[in-house]
Amino acid sequence: MSAAVPAPVASQPSFYGGSARKGPLSWLLTTDHKRIGLMYLAAMLTFFLVGMTIGVFMRLEQLTMGPTLMKPTTYNALFTLHGVIMIFLFVIPGLPAVFGNFFLPILIGAKDVAFPRLNLLSWYLFMSGGAIAITSLFTGGGPPDTGWSFYVPYSVTTNTNVTMAVLGAFVIGFSSILTGLNFITTIHRMRAEGMNWMRMPLFPWALYATAWVQVLATPILGITLLLVILERVFKLGIFNPAIGGDPILYQHLFWTYSHPAVYIMIIPAMGAVSEIIPTFAHRTIFGYKAIVMSSMAIAAVGSLVWAHHMFTSGMSQAAVIIFSLLTFLVAIPSAIKVFNWVATLYKGSVELKAPMLFALGFIFLFSIGGLTGLFQGALAVDVHLHDTYFIVGHFHYVMFGGTGFAFFAALHYWYPKMFGRRYNERTAIVAFIHIFVGFNMLYFGMLVLGMQGMPRRYYDHLPQFHGGHIHATIGSWIMVAGLLMMFANLVRGLFRKVDVPANPWGGVTLEWTIPSPPPVENFDVAPVVTEPPYTFNPPSKEPAA
Repeated sequence: MSAAVPAPVASQPSFYGGSARKGPLSWLLTTDHKRIGLMYLAAMLTFFLVGMTIGVFMRLEQLTMGPTLMKPTTYNALFTLHGVIMIFLFVIPGLPAVFGNFFLPILIGAKDVAFPRLNLLSWYLFMSGGAIAITSLFTGGGPPDTGWSFYVPYSVTTNTNVTMAVLGAFVIGFSSILTGLNFITTIHRMRAEGMNWMRMPLFPWALYATAWVQVLATPILGITLLLVILERVFKLGIFNPAIGGDPILYQHLFWTYSHPAVYIMIIPAMGAVSEIIPTFAHRTIFGYKAIVMSSMAIAAVGSLVWAHHMFTSGMSQAAVIIFSLLTFLVAIPSAIKVFNWVATLYKGSVELKAPMLFALGFIFLFSIGGLTGLFQGALAVDVHLHDTYFIVGHFHYVMFGGTGFAFFAALHYWYPKMFGRRYNERTAIVAFIHIFVGFNMLYFGMLVLGMQGMPRRYYDHLPQFHGGHIHATIGSWIMVAGLLMMFANLVRGLFRKVDVPANPWGGVTLEWTIPSPPPVENFDVAPVVTEPPYTFNPPSKEPAA
């Protein structure tokens, strides 16, 4: 991408300074999109580590038959909390809130998002919702034990503190809506001169498709969760069949949001991978327009497939056939992306740095997740696999193998730009190997357990499943060791005082034309875009520090 950007002014303060306020208030009251992105990053990585720790305890409980560490009620509370933290506080907001906030304005040549104060309000709503959800552990009738989906009628009849957890998810939803509104307006109104729609990088395109899903689908979840609270407090008979309610109505409303939410998680991940692959292949992305259109197609068709979560709920024959067909159709635009990524690598000068390894890991693991999703889209197969460990394995291949690996790929890719520091490349690669091997031991083992008939959400297991649980638990230890190694390496990198060039990877999008870390308003002079993105002619790469 060619852009007219003059040499940076040396005296211009970075986003770590340049504020009239000093200390914590300079962060807590900031409207700088970069600082808000970093605050999201710190919060989400903290939530991730808490959720990961809970997951380790769950795996330790399954290491032996019978009680190991906890009672069944404690196990139920832990898997509910693990799901709520990982879904609502990490994978759904992760890439848009962190890297979207930090890099969207830079990638389109803007000084900030369209509504900076609304952006800060989004962060406060996110933190408030997380605090409310965590408070549910220590108040009322004890931690919620419904699972992250809050399925009725149990969620409206249990005496545990479901109301507080649901309220937390409700508040987090407003953060997602405001972020989506901000991104849509920013992309429409603030693109650099010369950057028409077909000159916009693919990560902003992915954020644009995602933002429409956030704005249109999230209110449905908000209304549904509010109805659960009203049902619990006033016994209105909306969802509880004992007093005339319809639990299937809850499932429809919940999944009308929660399946599009899968694409809120995965489309930005695909966008980040679409930035990384051409940079490390040193080759123009193959099929730019096809990737753009497939992002929009996933957002559109993905909103029509929610009831494939409900094939065993008793829907009509016509409904299950239609939703099965749509499930297979939504796989097509995802397959287009995978084909284009692989075609970009073909005859490219591929460098296997840590960001690229995580991106390639994403492609491999997400492909397994997508393929196992098609198994469940087949009606006869889904009857046998529904509510087994196969679902748990599939879900984690898509969410963690997809969104999680893409998040780590983006973090390693943009780390030098965000902080002006470098992590240790060798340690990052060793950490990736541990994460990748441990991940497949853990979650492929769950796919096998599911095919053998192991039901999910169970505190204990029968002897025939014991070997599979030992294998999966050992895999979790290897994966967690890699994650801890990765986080330690990234934190240690913040204290390594090395000279980091503005463009260490040889990238060609706008963020690589400004200093590291970026100045307060990103650009000294507004850039002028004259070429399509990912134009490597000739490829130029500064030497690594």
